[in-house]
This record gives sequence, structure tokens and C-alpha cells, in this order.
Amino acid sequence: MDALPQFELLRPRSLDEVIAARAAHPQSSLLGGGTDLVVNIRRGIVAPPVLIETNGVAALRAIKADERDLHIGAATTLAELAAAPEVERHYPVVAQAAAHVAGPTQRNMGTVGGNLCLDTRCIFYNQSEWWRSANNHCLKTTGTMCHVAPKSRGVCFATFSGDLAPALLALDAEIDVAGPAGRRTMPLADLYIGYARQDEPVTESNGDGKYFLSLQPGEFITAVHARNTPGLRSEYDKIRIRRSIEYPVTGVAVALRREGETLLDLRVAFTGTNPRPVRLAGTAALCGGPLDDRVFKGLDALVRDQIMAMKTTFTPGHYRRRVAGVLAGRLVQQLFEQG
Repeated sequence: MDALPQFELLRPRSLDEVIAARAAHPQSSLLGGGTDLVVNIRRGIVAPPVLIETNGVAALRAIKADERDLHIGAATTLAELAAAPEVERHYPVVAQAAAHVAGPTQRNMGTVGGNLCLDTRCIFYNQSEWWRSANNHCLKTTGTMCHVAPKSRGVCFATFSGDLAPALLALDAEIDVAGPAGRRTMPLADLYIGYARQDEPVTESNGDGKYFLSLQPGEFITAVHARNTPGLRSEYDKIRIRRSIEYPVTGVAVALRREGETLLDLRVAFTGTNPRPVRLAGTAALCGGPLDDRVFKGLDALVRDQIMAMKTTFTPGHYRRRVAGVLAGRLVQQLFEQG
């Protein structure tokens, strides 16, 4: 890695000061733990002239969890979230997802907001400057072609790999957003627009691996919250080549409800496979009966239809999609069999 370029560091102490700093410095980047941003700066991928550190803003660091509601400030560290007893008790999928992020060092530094907005990646993007240069760069940096899908006609297929997003999508979470234009609340699902289809142009609402967030200029996440659903069981697991800091082959969050032998509700979400975290559409049609072959075959069909098979890591894309389906089915079985 190269030395860091020159930048100005701002340390606001209130949410209003963060908003003002973002408005005054449109090209700035927010700095929480820096576990992704600083690496990208060192590799010459980005070079923000101003960094705005958020760790001193107390309003962004709260965790509140009980049997009714979950509220997490965006500057909360992943280690804090994973260790919060009430989160683990009432929202286990969230605590498990936080505990699966990288290694202990990254979890002690990385933040909730940073993980939700984690930069997308592929084997042609997250490399050194000399490596990218030798490979003609990629569409996400200064190149003109997506090397993952050379015939994509200007569409980037870099992959989202944050762990918290699928867990929170399974809980129908919402996020609070602030920026120079004001504050608003929206479904977490609406944050991600990285659909990356070769037959459709990139737009403000239908993006790709390069344009994968719907945040407006200067906007940032301040908090995420969700309501508990009585009887909902949830779990998160992740497959990676090394059980350390490796990016996932796939991460899967499952939440379900049952009544007797009847599956009432099923939610399945993935990371590490598409330019956005994917909550499977169509799982409601699998509910209303027992957990049988019909459910597992239907789940596998939904995975094959909605999970991409692109080679964005050193793992073959078709293998990733297969692993995603197997892991999802395993988690569904485990949760349904819980007493």
C-alpha cells in the first residue's frame, strides 16, 4: 500500500456539525472506523480532500433494543453491536451478522453505517494501483470496461459484501438519513439500487456496482431501526474461504415464523452475490404449509433466478450461487426445527 495523500480531518461533536461539514465540503467522506475507506485511499481508488470523523458524535453511537424495537446509531462499532445482550436476545440475526464481519480488529473499528454503505468490490477493483493499471483499470475506477462482464455495455458488476444489510433487511428495517437538504426516514431496502442488468441502462433508481446507493449528495445514515415480530426466529451465517477477514462467498440471513407444522412467514436475504444485498422476492408463496420438498425446491428456484453467478472474487460465480442456495436451505431447516 502507498502512503496516504494529503487531506484535512474534521472532528465535529454534534449531528448538526456533521451536516454542516458535509454541506461545506461536498467532496468529503465520512470516517468512522476507516476499515474500508482508508484501504481504498491507500490503494489510490479514492482521494477525498476532507475526512469528517463521526466517532465523537454521541447521538450516533446509541444502541437501544428490547422486545418491541431496535435502534442502532450509525457510529456504533460492530463489536459493540455483536456484544449487546438485548440485541443478541431479541434480534439474534443482527448480532450474528455483526460478529461475522472480518476479524476482531476490523469489528472493533468498523461501524454500522460504514458496513451498510460498504463499497462494492470485485477482483479487478480492490487491488493496488499498479495491478489495476496493468489490467487496463476497470469501469468502477478510471477504465471503460467491466472486466467481470466485458459485454455489459457500461454496466458495473462489482459486488456488495456487507454483513449487516441482509440481517436487517430480513427484519424490514428502516434507516434515518441526514444531509444538507434535511432529514428523512426510509426503508433500508430503498438504500440499495445496484441491480446491474446488461439489458437496462443505469439510472438514478436502477443502478449497478458503481452506483449502488440511493443517498443524495451530502446525505449519510444516522441510525437504523426495526420493530420486532412476535414469534420470528432469525439467524445469519456466512461462507468464506478463510474464517478470518476474507470477503464472503456468500452471507445469508433467514427469518421465519411457524405455527405448529405450518410455515407462516419466510424471509431470506443474501450478501456477497449481487451489486446490492438481495432479499428474495417470492418467498410468501412458499408459506402456508409444512416445511417440505416443495419449500426447498421453491427456495432453490428463487435463488437461481435472483442470485448472480458472476466471478467477482476468486471463487467461481456458479459455485457461489450454489453455496447460497445450500446455506439458505440449511438455515431454514435449523430455524424451523428450533423448539
